[in-house]
Amino acid sequence: MKMKMNQVVLTGILLLVLENGVVPWLVPSAWSGRLLPHLTFILTIYVACFAGRHRAFLYGLGFGLLGDLLFYGNLIGPYGFGMALIGYAVGLLQERRTPTLASVIGLTALGSIALGTIVFLIYHLFRLTQWSYPFAFYWYMAPSLLLEVLLSLVLYLPVRKLLLKQAAPAREEAPS
Repeated sequence: MKMKMNQVVLTGILLLVLENGVVPWLVPSAWSGRLLPHLTFILTIYVACFAGRHRAFLYGLGFGLLGDLLFYGNLIGPYGFGMALIGYAVGLLQERRTPTLASVIGLTALGSIALGTIVFLIYHLFRLTQWSYPFAFYWYMAPSLLLEVLLSLVLYLPVRKLLLKQAAPAREEAPS
């Protein structure tokens, strides 16, 4: 399937602004440190499912590094590395399959856990966090996972319609 990549990049920029400019205002203050939805990551999963692993790798790397530079700040690269790796892996898994709603939701859930784990392990490697993995999973990975799966479910049809090029219908010629 072909994707409208210009619209994907513009949608990614819009989601990056929403993720870091609007969503923090919508999340209750008690949950602000726990609930971290990664909207560009959800779109990376869609790119991997509908456009392939190479585009998903580049998309995840670009928007992950942009997010690292603009908003996360402790290290440059964990989100870029994680989103690129997961985008490539999901694209590899979906390479010869037609993406369905269930597969996209399942891959979003697995990818969200993997992204949280990769970022946690990189932060733990450089001693930027003192949390244990079970606490980190409970504190921020699980709530973000649930929100990302819900958002992926809500955005499935609009994103699919927006990003996929419609195939021209085959015209039948009238008999002469």
